[in-house]
Amino acid sequence: MKRTIFGHRLLPWLLLFPQLAVTFVFFLWPAGQAARQSFLREDAFGLKTEFVGLANYAALFRDPLYLNSLQVTVVFSVAVAVLSMGTALLFALAVDRMLRSARAYTTLIVWPYAVAPAIAGIMWWFIFNPTIGIMPYLLDIAGYDWNHGIDTTDAMILVVIASSWKQISYNFLFFVAGLQAIPASLREAAAIDGAGPVKRFFTVTFPLLSPTTFFLLVVNVTYTLFDTFPVIHATTEGGPAQSTNILVYKVFVDGFIGLNLGSSAAQSVVLMAIVIALTAIQFRWIERRVEY
Repeated sequence: MKRTIFGHRLLPWLLLFPQLAVTFVFFLWPAGQAARQSFLREDAFGLKTEFVGLANYAALFRDPLYLNSLQVTVVFSVAVAVLSMGTALLFALAVDRMLRSARAYTTLIVWPYAVAPAIAGIMWWFIFNPTIGIMPYLLDIAGYDWNHGIDTTDAMILVVIASSWKQISYNFLFFVAGLQAIPASLREAAAIDGAGPVKRFFTVTFPLLSPTTFFLLVVNVTYTLFDTFPVIHATTEGGPAQSTNILVYKVFVDGFIGLNLGSSAAQSVVLMAIVIALTAIQFRWIERRVEY
């Protein structure tokens, strides 16, 4: 077979330039600006700037509201990742067993991924609205008084459901692809050996899905830390009593509403460091248990 060789040394850089330019303009440059601003203290009008070193970072970890936001973020991230990945895996297993209606079933499940996060948040806000929502009415019949405007647990449940609903479609597609890549002969051999459906799943199917599960774990953690901002903003705005004020939303509130630019920049740097650390931990320890 004849190989095509491009001898011009500048060609690879020219081909990479659009992506490198986008990365620099929209990622590296803003990150550098945030890191620089985190060492400064500015007034609300930007007329006076003072270098304060690590004072913004020190103030963060003495602030009970920020420590509460860290705790809320951990609970929220774990709940969304578990719910979205667990539900998506159940749906993928159901599709894998279907013969005739699998394509229509897959299409219906994928549709929610086309909905913008803010629209998804507003939709679930209407569904769980204590005055006009259908779910509070049904829960009231069952004896539960739902009100996410004053109950912190109800508010957390609402944002977890709204954030997970959209992500289920994304996880579902990858789990379906992973299941279809598993040779049917392996599961058939396990069935012949007497393994039931549950045992076949935990001994054959799930271990072979570990690369897909690991990839989705990294993606879902990143999603919960960044892309859930529109959901929080559209549903609870971090309330009640800071119960849903996750880290990325606190960056917005302190920076754009409170105009505390130095603290907001420091929070964004800490959030970025947390994501990098979690990703490194996942690749360092969890990937060792992944069977490729």
